[in-house]
Amino acid sequence: MTEPDFSVLELGDKAIEDCRVVVVDDDTLVTRSLSSFLGLEMDIEPIVFNESPKAAAYLKDNEADLIISDFLMPEMDGIQLLSEARRLQPEVPRILLTGYADKENAIKAINDVRVFQYLEKPWDNEQLRRVIVNGLERLMLLRLLTRKVEELAETQSDLEKLRRSLVRAFA
Repeated sequence: MTEPDFSVLELGDKAIEDCRVVVVDDDTLVTRSLSSFLGLEMDIEPIVFNESPKAAAYLKDNEADLIISDFLMPEMDGIQLLSEARRLQPEVPRILLTGYADKENAIKAINDVRVFQYLEKPWDNEQLRRVIVNGLERLMLLRLLTRKVEELAETQSDLEKLRRSLVRAFA
């Protein structure tokens, strides 16, 4: 099987390298590792935070295309951060990383925060790549669908105006 070339992967009207991926982990070794992986393997320059409150503040004022967060962090854990991210940017896929195989928290994350994917550390790079691409593709399709629905509503409104004009003209 040939390796996909992510540098030319188009996600709707956006190339993958133009996607804004936010990475949050209190462990700088993890954020460096994820940054290197995203940069070298996928041509993505991530926006990295080692403090979850700073990431939450960033998400209030800046649009993201995907969020990857650690679970256990001081001040604000990953579930709290991703819950805030969901409130601010509900359509953005959220990925929760954890070093602990905790089914109860996985279920809570999936149900309460609606995470797109829950991955355990250490992650498999190929699996992480697929999850990121799938999450970005999902977001781009959702945005495309939203645009098409808006266009359809506008066309429907134009047709209704035209119908009214015709009724008046022939009445």
